[in-house]
Amino acid sequence: MTPEAAIGAPAGFGELRAGNLGVRLAASANELDAVQALRFRVFYQEMGATADAEATASRRDRDRFDAIADHLLVIDHDIAGDARGVVGTYRLIRQEAVARTGRFYSADEYDLSALERFPGRLLELGRSCVDAAYRSRAVMQLLWRGIAAYVFQHDIELMFGCASLHGTDLNALAPDLTYLFCHHLAPESIRPRALPERYVDMRRLDAATIDPKQVLARLPPLIKGYLRLGGFVGDGAVIDWQFNTTDIAVVVQTDLVTEKYYRHYERQAR
Repeated sequence: MTPEAAIGAPAGFGELRAGNLGVRLAASANELDAVQALRFRVFYQEMGATADAEATASRRDRDRFDAIADHLLVIDHDIAGDARGVVGTYRLIRQEAVARTGRFYSADEYDLSALERFPGRLLELGRSCVDAAYRSRAVMQLLWRGIAAYVFQHDIELMFGCASLHGTDLNALAPDLTYLFCHHLAPESIRPRALPERYVDMRRLDAATIDPKQVLARLPPLIKGYLRLGGFVGDGAVIDWQFNTTDIAVVVQTDLVTEKYYRHYERQAR
């Protein structure tokens, strides 16, 4: 799939600004290409993912789900207001788009049947990354503002996706996985479960032996962001050997997202 085939007219909400930074949806093939180049730099060059021949040659992180997704961009206007200024991204896949692929991206790791029975509209989040020079609270807040605007516009009621803990050493990650399972497990009605052949038990330690505050403080900012919004985790972790990560499923009911950002977005819309 070429970048040109992947980009149509985006279901946009304009651009939200915070100083020199803005957040909006990709609107051109060049902007999608910039997203894929950023993902390659972060996932493969920085975090140690294993590139196949195509990714090595193109220096791009691409898959077939890019073609059905909207791509949220953070742009540094001090660099440029177009593809040249892309410094952060998030991939957004609405339920309506999945008819073109037959499944969500996360279905490769998790049984999503509980989510698919949910009566409201679903949104899958994924492929989030930010350039190393821009990893700040302000940029993460801007990404969340963009997601909130998108959720508000499309009347999304449940968001989900895979979030990653760096590395594949389960002993090193045991406190994190145990804490997440014991304190943030999703209700059964919306609980993804890792596929049997990929299932890794998250209950690796006696919960009484870990310090929740200490574990929470060291979790990746993205996972902490989900938890602050009242997010839950699914049952079972999955090791992604290609990307050098241990994945967890995350589920967020969007009422807290829209409540937090409703007034801001309403002012922007006016």
